[in-house]
Amino acid sequence: MTRQVYEALNRASSFLQENGREEGAARLLLQHALNTSYTGLMIIMRDEMTDAQWENYFDMIEEHKNGRPVQYITGSEEFYGRTFKVDESVLIPRPETEELIVEALKRIKKLFSSTASIQIADIGTGSGAIAITMKKEVPQATVIATDISPAAIATAKNNAKQLDAEIIFREGDLTAPLVQEQWDVVLSNPPYIAFDEAKEMSDIVLEHEPHSALFAEESGLVLYRKLAENLPPLMKTPSFIGVEIGYKQGEAVAKFFKEKFPQAKVEVVKDINQKDRMIFCEISE
Repeated sequence: MTRQVYEALNRASSFLQENGREEGAARLLLQHALNTSYTGLMIIMRDEMTDAQWENYFDMIEEHKNGRPVQYITGSEEFYGRTFKVDESVLIPRPETEELIVEALKRIKKLFSSTASIQIADIGTGSGAIAITMKKEVPQATVIATDISPAAIATAKNNAKQLDAEIIFREGDLTAPLVQEQWDVVLSNPPYIAFDEAKEMSDIVLEHEPHSALFAEESGLVLYRKLAENLPPLMKTPSFIGVEIGYKQGEAVAKFFKEKFPQAKVEVVKDINQKDRMIFCEISE
């Protein structure tokens, strides 16, 4: 019995939709199963699939129906135009975090000369998405990436190697691995979801992504408070701090940084959906 690519896609899309999953996942998993791009998939829609390809594909569809994120099934996610390896040891990079990169690059251009050798730290690096992207976009920078999780550091090191990015990795909690130096740029996308928000979250996220990278105490604010308290002696002049936040946290997080950096310019920056998404604290003369 011959079965064509388009039949697999149609069947899988309907199956996922019937089971309350995004049908778009069917195409992404089919591209992965057939090792092709979106364009490539369009070209081979009428081609026949082998029995092994068919079975492998529907095994992945079943996994996703049961809640495993597509990115963990395929083992990768795109971020800022590059492919990062991801597994259950790290949070899947989100498009909103790309906006943190865009805003950070704008401020680097404004505060530093194009040849300045600046020190950048990424606190809680996870997959290494922020640190590696900053190194690729600002090659003259020295980039240090920290994480409390040895498994996350291992994943991030693998990504740095694959993407040919020279990163210094340090294991430790928040600012602890950074205290011997001073920094031009500190970026972080820390865990910021309040525990009582778990009931509103997708089972795909809750059951598979690492909770240590998602949830934080004090209504999700504890790590911002600690960063604001610990960073003042570690920042050069000029310098800046950029953190990603939950869309309801702008006012509270801005207040932490305004209290600890009274001379700094503290901004709440909105994302593409006009939701509060980032805080930038700019320290200048």
